[in-house]
Amino acid sequence: MLACAFGSLLLAIVVGLFIASMGTSVGKAMRERQFDQVEKYSSAEINRFSIYSLITRSTNDVNQVQTAFILGLMVAIRAPMMAALAIMKISSKNIGWVEVTVFCVLVMLACIGAILWFTFPRFKRIQWMNDDVNRITKEGLSGIHVVHAYNAEGYQEGKFKKANDELTGTHVSVTRAMAFLQPVMTTIMSMLGLAIYWLGAVIISEAEGLEERLIDFSDMIVFSSYAMQIIAAFMMLIIVFMILPRAMVAARRIDEVVSTQPTILDGDVVESPAGMEGRISFRNVSFRYPGAAQDALTDISFDVEKGETVAIIGSTGSGKSTLVKLIPRFYDVGSGEVVVDGVNVKDYRLDALHRKIGYVPQKAVMFQGTVASNVNYGDTEGERTEEDVRKAIEIAQGAEFVERMEGGYEGKVAEGGTNLSGGQKQRLSIARAVCRRPELYIFDDSFSALDYKTDRQLRSQLKKETAGVTTIIVAQRIGTIRDADKIVVLDEGRVAGIGKHEDLLRECEVYYQIARSQLSEEELVR
Repeated sequence: MLACAFGSLLLAIVVGLFIASMGTSVGKAMRERQFDQVEKYSSAEINRFSIYSLITRSTNDVNQVQTAFILGLMVAIRAPMMAALAIMKISSKNIGWVEVTVFCVLVMLACIGAILWFTFPRFKRIQWMNDDVNRITKEGLSGIHVVHAYNAEGYQEGKFKKANDELTGTHVSVTRAMAFLQPVMTTIMSMLGLAIYWLGAVIISEAEGLEERLIDFSDMIVFSSYAMQIIAAFMMLIIVFMILPRAMVAARRIDEVVSTQPTILDGDVVESPAGMEGRISFRNVSFRYPGAAQDALTDISFDVEKGETVAIIGSTGSGKSTLVKLIPRFYDVGSGEVVVDGVNVKDYRLDALHRKIGYVPQKAVMFQGTVASNVNYGDTEGERTEEDVRKAIEIAQGAEFVERMEGGYEGKVAEGGTNLSGGQKQRLSIARAVCRRPELYIFDDSFSALDYKTDRQLRSQLKKETAGVTTIIVAQRIGTIRDADKIVVLDEGRVAGIGKHEDLLRECEVYYQIARSQLSEEELVR
């Protein structure tokens, strides 16, 4: 018996180690698959799920499934085996005892089923409520300066309290239902033991002779022991049942992320035809955001020749940023086509298309690391030297502030660039694009945080250092784009005019009104 006990202990330890290893491997695999899939998503899929929900699915949901998997391996295999062996042992005993045991098991299953029916939809709501709590928390933290400036702490607390109270209330109702399960199981076990002994007393009293009574008594003790094993097996399963509903909901949410295919898929082209480098054409392009009531862009057509600097300007909401996002295929056009180097962007392999482009977004994005790692970023990292990084930062007019930083070019950049000003982040973002040495630059309102002097110096350096490279600039300031080879004026998603600064002042009313709000009377020559 001692040998069996120590053997059981050793096996339990080994099984625990195996289960822990398998459980963590399952969690790792789920997180990796989600992250790999999300990296392939276009903006449309990201907006469909929302960032907050994707974070919850890759953390909280994975934890739920991982916990259920580990407990399932520990309990879900052992408990049914215990129950099956115990049932085999008692099946040949007195039929009355068997009937009572079967009845108690059926009552137990009915209680478990009723509680699962009550809790399952609430578990689904809990996961969505977690998304809401994460969203409101991130909203309040990322916008903390605005919250303080407008004394809106009470408003944010109210929003959070409402979401948190809903989550807490649902948790409480589910916990109460689950708390009801344990006493019910204990009561059923006690009633079963009482019923077995009561029937045993009747059977023993009706037996003839001491020997027969002793046999009936021993059968009752053995049956009682095995019946308790059956109930104990089901009580072990209760642990799994308590977390299974929430894990099932979490698993479905994870599967939804993994099984959702991106709408923007790779083409086959990796190289463009010779002699077509740097040419871009928009041909009758229309685009509508998913779920929007009307087009953001309608029937846009214009050409950009190699080495040209083309500016895009228009009022807020006219579709400027949307237009340039169609070039690297952050979205796909609804109709028409965008052609880069003589090839429809839909036909390019995405990595080949992106390698042609140096993209600077409207909001400068910095990653935790160093100045150098943020500038020399992407799949061309191994092709660039420290000197390339320094030169790119110098062109972007950032050398002065970088050299003043502790560590210089190896100076630390906090997550999101929180230790840098808006202008500094914008200049490093521009340096990142320059360091890539693309054949096409896209500046999406990327000079807005720069003063006029820095703006002018930066554009002058860019023009000198990137001569022959096609450049598209989205801007709000006339001063940034007035020297462009071609200016495209957008108005409510349509082309209102195309031409040089002087021509548009005379011929395009929309452009004239924008210029009038920014330039002096002497500069407004129509």
